[in-house]
Amino acid sequence: MTATAFAGRILAPGGAREGSLTVEGGRIAAIGPGARGRAAAWVAPGLIDLQVNGGYGIDLASAPERVGELAGRLPATGVTGFLPTLVSAPADRFEDWAARIAAATAEPGARVLGLHLEGPFLSPDRPGAHDAAIIRAADADCFERMLALPGLRLVTMAPERPDAIGRIARLVARGVVVSLGHTAADLDQMRAGIDAGARLVTHVYNAMTGFNHRAPGALGAALVDPRVVLGLIADGVHAHPVAVELAARAAGAERIALVTDAMAAAGMGPGRAQLAGRAVEVDQVSARLADGTLAGSILALDQAVRNAAVWSQLGAEAALRMASEVPARALGLAAGGVLEVGRPADLVLLDDELRVEATYVGGELVYQR
Repeated sequence: MTATAFAGRILAPGGAREGSLTVEGGRIAAIGPGARGRAAAWVAPGLIDLQVNGGYGIDLASAPERVGELAGRLPATGVTGFLPTLVSAPADRFEDWAARIAAATAEPGARVLGLHLEGPFLSPDRPGAHDAAIIRAADADCFERMLALPGLRLVTMAPERPDAIGRIARLVARGVVVSLGHTAADLDQMRAGIDAGARLVTHVYNAMTGFNHRAPGALGAALVDPRVVLGLIADGVHAHPVAVELAARAAGAERIALVTDAMAAAGMGPGRAQLAGRAVEVDQVSARLADGTLAGSILALDQAVRNAAVWSQLGAEAALRMASEVPARALGLAAGGVLEVGRPADLVLLDDELRVEATYVGGELVYQR
């Protein structure tokens, strides 16, 4: 069995340190001192994206069978694991979607870590780019079919919806992670959702009640409650750089998971695209519906890391953890997000500017710059 070694600043759980990491049999065999093997400025855990609607011309809502193709492209951005994400849809649609993803041809690339249903149990007052009619139509039968969905890993819900608290508890009991988002909740409703077991907040700041010093709202609860991890789109559009710094100061790096919410136009440049069948106009920095509503993002996760390293004032190590260790912990992954002996060798090599040089999944090279 051939061993492969990497040298550089190793982002291990106890802190980054200069040394070497050895891979054997697809797993991390050793981490220690010295400079043996392929050199890079950073040897970090592979990045994990909790919210991916598509990218590179692929809209997963309309072409879920192309998930393998998308998985093959994401390692160029340092991603070794991701959650294919579907915005609000009727129950028969997400059942078909899940089945087509499960049947898709696997290709060398990032791991599919499960499915993220972003809706449809959201607030019709905070739909964002979701179809408000689908949100209003979501009922008990829709939820039961959601609950039975194979591969379901994460669900975004609004805690103020009727029966939401009980539904959050049922999802959590099934091992599904619940994220609160697209919500008109006040502080108490948000806290009730967290008390019921929700442990994530979907794209904090966006599609939720904002902070007021007399009515802290969903945002206030998200920023101060230590039980929840904040999904943060650090593109400068969904969250201004000062808002990124505010979240970092309030929550700390250990409670921020960088996400992209990427849609089909990510990696493609300006033009027209689709998000779950809805027409989207794309410019140099954002993707929007015709009325100006943001419709996902065109952000790459490695760019989010570079942005957050500066905007958060916390630096490169913290930003890398926000895109690897924190999302892995939020999902309860036992096999990703951390460089430790015995774990799968999902890792990314980066230069001093945090640009991806190479990405490995299970010790196999899946991207080389």
